[in-house]
Amino acid sequence: MWLRNQTSLADFILEGLFDDSPTHLFLFCLTMVVYLVALSGNTLTILLICVDRGLHTPMYFLLSQLSFMDLMHISTTIPKMATNYLSGRKSISFLGCATQHFLYLSLGGAECLLLALMSYDRYVAICHPLRYTVLMSRKVALMMALTSWLGASLNSLIHTVILMHFPFCGSRKMYHFYCEYPAVVKLVCVDVTVYETTVYICSIVLLLLPIILVSTSYGFILHSVIEMRSAGSKRNAFATCSSHFIVVSLWFGACIFSYMRHRSQRTPLQDKVGSVFYSIITPTLNPLIYTLWNKDVAKALRRVLRRGIITQ
Repeated sequence: MWLRNQTSLADFILEGLFDDSPTHLFLFCLTMVVYLVALSGNTLTILLICVDRGLHTPMYFLLSQLSFMDLMHISTTIPKMATNYLSGRKSISFLGCATQHFLYLSLGGAECLLLALMSYDRYVAICHPLRYTVLMSRKVALMMALTSWLGASLNSLIHTVILMHFPFCGSRKMYHFYCEYPAVVKLVCVDVTVYETTVYICSIVLLLLPIILVSTSYGFILHSVIEMRSAGSKRNAFATCSSHFIVVSLWFGACIFSYMRHRSQRTPLQDKVGSVFYSIITPTLNPLIYTLWNKDVAKALRRVLRRGIITQ
């Protein structure tokens, strides 16, 4: 029993994304540039929302939470991958793997819930503008953020404790660049068919419920926009929702590709591609999409920059 426990607590091996070839060195450098863009973009979005009074609304409070989730999400995986690549080591400790699994699953689940709740915010803003301050008060926005964080963290804690409790054997080598569920569960020695089925069902529920809420909200929004007589009002409504809709499509599309396929339909390469998209590409694109598509954010950025130039 003691020997099995010692074996279970041994390090895992992460294959990583890149090898030592010149092409992969270039791709590694490109990944680090993308990471820095994501880091600076999301940090700038959070600071901008905190500094500019014009963005002190429920919608932008939720956007700041989304940026914070993206910031943490990309920082959960890339620094360790970069450290292993540069040092030539490929190991991650048992505790480090469990922590990484808990964090990425918490942040991914929280983002699913938050994006769904943000669609409700857009529904209220467009379909019930006169009641917006009542239906979407600061208290409601705070409750939405707390629900996303706490609900996803509890779900992640349960799954992480169960998964890391299983015995691991063999080479303990993951063909991945971080401790994601599909890669970790392949190393388990015992039959986990029941657990895998449970996780598959939970993934479908955690993805489908937010998608249903998003689809319903945008269905009502589309109906309201069609009934608007003013072309200007229609443009404003589409401008308000377009950035959120693009972010939702990118995020849920990548999550569906990664988690709503059965184990028999997955390959290590497909898992890596899906993970790169929603753990690196999406957190990088989100602040760019909101900055380029959202006039309020763009105006706030210009105001802050102008204020800084005048102060100097």
